Amino acid sequence: MSQTATGQVRWTIADVDLLAADEWKRYEIIDGELFVTRAPHWGHQDTAGNIHAELRTWSQSTKQGKAVPTPGIIFTETDSVIPDVVWISSDRLAVLLDEAGHLTGAPELVVEVLSPGVINERRDREAKLKLYSIQGVQEYWIADWRLKQVEVYRRDNAQLTLVMTLLVGDEITSPLLPNFCCAIARFFV
Repeated sequence: MSQTATGQVRWTIADVDLLAADEWKRYEIIDGELFVTRAPHWGHQDTAGNIHAELRTWSQSTKQGKAVPTPGIIFTETDSVIPDVVWISSDRLAVLLDEAGHLTGAPELVVEVLSPGVINERRDREAKLKLYSIQGVQEYWIADWRLKQVEVYRRDNAQLTLVMTLLVGDEITSPLLPNFCCAIARFFV
């Protein structure tokens, strides 16, 4: 842990490694700020599982990449996160997976499922959106299991910008995933 000139503590992945292991807590660092969360609500986990299942089924049929739930991504010593779901092409996976089984760069698609609370929403809508933009994620979905909607952000001029908000009656497609089409309602069953 280092301290900046302003006195702000900056966490690193080495600091997190020293914390007591707790299977019920998730430790993430974004720009040196430590975020500790408990195991998510059942609705959160169910939604993440449904999204993973849809992306996994498409991936298995096309052989274009992999969909993985809760992977560790270590961008830098002060930026290490655990998104709910990612999709990464086979070519990128071969380059970005380290010996410890963590991604060391941006997958093409990242999905976060919102947890209730101001801090949780700020982390996903602001801190992670900024981090994923900086690191080169091509597409970012924020799923809200309570409202049953998905916000889709896509890269535009080196920044992820909101392009649509999809509701239960809508279908989601992506230029990253040729011929992938899924009813939003399937994410929230």
